[in-house]
Amino acid sequence: MRRMPPLNPLRAFEAAARHLSMSRAAVELNVTHGAVSHQVRALETNLKVPLFLRLNGTLQLTAQGAALLPTVTHAFGSIAEAASLLAEPSREGQLIVCCLPSLMTFWLLPRLERFSTVHPGIRLKLISSNDPRRVRDEDIDIWITYGAGNWSDRVAELWYEPRLIPMASPILLNRKPLRSVDDLRAHTLLHADDGTEWNHWLEAAGLPELACGSTHVMSDGHLAIEAAFHGHGIALGDSLTSIALLSSGRLVKPLAETIVAPRSFFLVRRKGGKRSPLVGAFRSWAFAEIG
Repeated sequence: MRRMPPLNPLRAFEAAARHLSMSRAAVELNVTHGAVSHQVRALETNLKVPLFLRLNGTLQLTAQGAALLPTVTHAFGSIAEAASLLAEPSREGQLIVCCLPSLMTFWLLPRLERFSTVHPGIRLKLISSNDPRRVRDEDIDIWITYGAGNWSDRVAELWYEPRLIPMASPILLNRKPLRSVDDLRAHTLLHADDGTEWNHWLEAAGLPELACGSTHVMSDGHLAIEAAFHGHGIALGDSLTSIALLSSGRLVKPLAETIVAPRSFFLVRRKGGKRSPLVGAFRSWAFAEIG
């Protein structure tokens, strides 16, 4: 294990850095000013770096202290959230989860039994939808979607930043090889959107002109994957759902080139909500599943 700094000094540092005051940190932690000061100095000794500048009775963070603060604050926040979930009286009932069709089919459904094993009291109602308006459906507890994360009236957490991977049927590649990016000229590109993702990928690969080549346009990623299964062209999969697709052998990754997707996966939920313990349980499980 990596060497961990002592926790009590970390707690004192976090409070003092957040308030920029030893006195206010002492009130929050219900200890004396001297105790906070002693703990902070112990942490500085342990880390062998100064964390605060003490000038004319004011407290300022050093560069090292400013770099440490966000991580420590996030870590203590995560511990507090996990502890509060353990204290909740019940995690039983129905939870309604809406998910993109491709993610539902190739990621969530194969893991359904694993969720039920951890949370046997939660009954999931799963809705497969690609309609962006569903994010504001009051009957849905949590929505897993792909986008920019700009839902001002909802809580949106970045869940996974995927990479885009060209994928094809082995049968198609036996008939029409794809050994280099330039070989894409002989293939049909399967779009799952307005062309943004393939255009993004082709630009990074140095072949933007292929965006005007042979294409088929599908309404969503699930249809594009199905079309690729049937050998109708090359689909762009994402690094989250493609794990199952590639391991099954039904699709293969013919090219090494991958790029960071222009959008990301988010877990979106209402602010508050009567089923918050169930939402918290699903959220923790979903983050744990992607490591």
